[in-house]
Amino acid sequence: MTDQTIDKCSSEGVNDDHENNLKKKTDITEDPETFSCVLQPCPADSDPNYIGIRRILLHRKAQSGVLRRKDWRCNGKGYVAYRNFINRPDNWVNSQMPSRASTPGNSGRWISSPSQLSLALEMESWPGSKDLRESQTMSRAVSFTNSSDFEHPRRKAEPAYSFVGMHCIFDECKSMVTVIKFGHMSSDILAYGATDGTIAVCTVSEPPSIMKKLIGHSKDVTDFDFSLSNQYIASSSLDKTVRVWDIAKGLCIRVIYGVTSQLCIRFHPVNNNFLSVGNANREISVFNFSTGRLISKIVVDSEVPALDYDHTGQFIFCGDAQGSIYTLKVNSRQGTLSRSHRTKTSSSKQKSEFTTIEYRSFSLMTQGPVLLSLTRDGSLSFFSVSLELQGYLTLRCSLKLAPRLHSIRASFCPLLSLEKGEYIVIGSEDASVYFYDLTRPKNTCVNKLQGHGYPVIAVAWNHGENLLASSDFGGTVIVWKREKTKQKT
Repeated sequence: MTDQTIDKCSSEGVNDDHENNLKKKTDITEDPETFSCVLQPCPADSDPNYIGIRRILLHRKAQSGVLRRKDWRCNGKGYVAYRNFINRPDNWVNSQMPSRASTPGNSGRWISSPSQLSLALEMESWPGSKDLRESQTMSRAVSFTNSSDFEHPRRKAEPAYSFVGMHCIFDECKSMVTVIKFGHMSSDILAYGATDGTIAVCTVSEPPSIMKKLIGHSKDVTDFDFSLSNQYIASSSLDKTVRVWDIAKGLCIRVIYGVTSQLCIRFHPVNNNFLSVGNANREISVFNFSTGRLISKIVVDSEVPALDYDHTGQFIFCGDAQGSIYTLKVNSRQGTLSRSHRTKTSSSKQKSEFTTIEYRSFSLMTQGPVLLSLTRDGSLSFFSVSLELQGYLTLRCSLKLAPRLHSIRASFCPLLSLEKGEYIVIGSEDASVYFYDLTRPKNTCVNKLQGHGYPVIAVAWNHGENLLASSDFGGTVIVWKREKTKQKT
């Protein structure tokens, strides 16, 4: 064999060794067992049993990671998809099966195919959102849970309050959102106030966005109300002030200073020049919107955290901190107040403050006006209102829920002309939104929405009755899209 042949063989041998080394390195990074052995140090004095156990554990961990990354490449694109895939629920596979529309009797799944799932997990919220919280919210919202699914699996599906998913999410707020409302007779304008003293005014049309942020209160926003034209917002706060805001300009145009915390506020439904305010000093006051001057005041037995007008503006229904509802008569021209009735909703031993007082002009059950009330001890009450008898209240039905640690609010559900029942939507400490039918003695809960990561504090419907907004303790606002009711032929 010549020298040239020897040199050629040597060079080929070196190249082969180099390729083998590269292949070994590649195998080390791809093979979980080899990779785990490389990670495990093997000192001479180490216990062999300890080394073996460690290698087994590392082998399983590396193998699991490899399989998850393979699934990630197949089912998703991006870090958010991989993170949510790792934290997927136990019923993730079942949630991808095609399903019927969401109904209270058959809890629907918002996403019904792997491609839709990967798309939803990668959705980015609107500008200013927090990626981690949004991804957690979206992963929890993959399917809606209905408690009646397990209790009554054969129950006939009801076309009442079923949802097809989330319309949008606002999560730029870092404080608890205490109150949320849509504009007067509006399906597009949404506003919410938080414990940091701010009020955000948003639009939920495409694309959803925050139009104005009203900054001025130094403490929690306890309540606010839109004017009839949606040009102004009047707000109350724990900083002892009532503020009037010009929404278009985003400016505070008037401040009414008080001596105690202002807890609730409403515009007069007919004469918007009157503002009614309940405070922690046991007072219900009426102010002139244009001048800020006090017109009338009535003192009750305890602080007033909730109130609402009837649709005619003749009466104010006020709930205090001891479980009593006061009906006050209002002079729509002068703004003066006078006492009418007092209704006790709780016993003297168990007094609880109201978190919700809401009036509705018509009910299918009573064929007339009704009033909804909720106290912190979980007592949900439904009254018929007799306007002919100076706003006299008659208890029609009630529901006892678990006591609330937070000041959680409830609301009437939209009126379905083809359905019988009194549907109520309410937040909960378990981060869910519940729907109840107060006319059912048993199985009152008819639906449940899951998607929040913190206790749900407030809920509100838009005028078109197709969107439901809910806010939570962590500052997230979710706007849910209700399924269209199919007309019977």
